[in-house]
Amino acid sequence: MVGDVTQFYPLVTLSLNGEHATRALGAALAKVVSAGDRIGLCGPLGVGKTALVRGLAEGLGIGADKVRSPTFTLVNEYQGGRLPLYHIDFYRLDATELDLLALREVLYGDGVAAVEWWDRVRGESCNVRVDLHFATGTRRTVTVTAFDSRYRHWIDSLEEQAPAWL
Repeated sequence: MVGDVTQFYPLVTLSLNGEHATRALGAALAKVVSAGDRIGLCGPLGVGKTALVRGLAEGLGIGADKVRSPTFTLVNEYQGGRLPLYHIDFYRLDATELDLLALREVLYGDGVAAVEWWDRVRGESCNVRVDLHFATGTRRTVTVTAFDSRYRHWIDSLEEQAPAWL
């Protein structure tokens, strides 16, 4: 079943150095996303979740300078690219059924939903989950897991592409 949280496809763990590498990962993800996709972003404050969304925006043809953290607005919508990008942030609240119902249009709509603090979402699946962790200095350890078979080859190719980002 596509999106079934009990089944996952290949995962890859990368070591990225700096914001440019995190953005490059987001841009690579933009090449394979489709309308209605949900990208779950997890990790502590300041680890690079919004930087990854900037790369995703760039890859979709949306100016990265438009991307701001939606911590206080909950949802930022970016138009003008290959697909609309909905940047959602659940830092300030645990996502209840009511919250998810109110966001159904952006979570399953005509664009891509990049959701920071996905680990606070209950009962919903994402297509790809990106877990970011601090390593040393500007280095980040990033684990990418696919919950949708469409991403299998993309995940497999990340290890081959990653040296260009280091």
